[in-house]
Amino acid sequence: MQNVINALRVLEEVAARQPAGVGELARGLGLPKSTVQRSLRTLHEAGWIRPAGGEVTRWQVTSKALQVARRTELGLRDAAMPVMEELRQRTGETIHLMVPEGDAVVLIERLETDKPLRIVLPLGIRLPLHASANGKAVLAHLARPVAELPAYTETTITDPAALRAELAAVHTRGYADNRGEWRSDIAAVAAAVLGPDGPIASLSISTPASRMPDALRAEYGKLVTQAARTLSESLA
Repeated sequence: MQNVINALRVLEEVAARQPAGVGELARGLGLPKSTVQRSLRTLHEAGWIRPAGGEVTRWQVTSKALQVARRTELGLRDAAMPVMEELRQRTGETIHLMVPEGDAVVLIERLETDKPLRIVLPLGIRLPLHASANGKAVLAHLARPVAELPAYTETTITDPAALRAELAAVHTRGYADNRGEWRSDIAAVAAAVLGPDGPIASLSISTPASRMPDALRAEYGKLVTQAARTLSESLA
């Protein structure tokens, strides 16, 4: 079992540092070079990594990791679509499905509102964790230190203590909201889709800021929280 854990740790470290050599990986992981070398050999034979070239052997991740991620993402999309459609029908607004990736959430699916006034975000766009409803919904379930918070608008929460308090409130009520914190013309509420080890995605209802007064925000928050819970249960 420990050999498997070591190999997975080495794979993650290669992905973070690529191209990376044995010595660099060993120092980063705190493992003996011989252990790292064995893991690299196993990962190479299994097709997960390949030599990056150069005088000293350095390693990089192959497309196999991306293929697995895509298959996982497609499964998430398939499960999410009926939940997203029901949420769109109940609200008449745009529904977003995002997944955490590093210090951001990435939009992987959306269902658009039929209303003429809308805000369209392209698939693949990255939104900051601390300045978006989807991001805060995810961040509230992560044990991650909060520091260096850039401002995007006048309402972006940039004080670490204030953000920690906001995330505690998100965790308590079950959903996060965005009051023009990334773009002043966008309002949203979002809830995390949880797996066994934490958040795997987030669902949101997104509208022009003028279309989400406080009373509606609370109503939408309850709806998106239930939708995210339904999706979490379907994936269990």
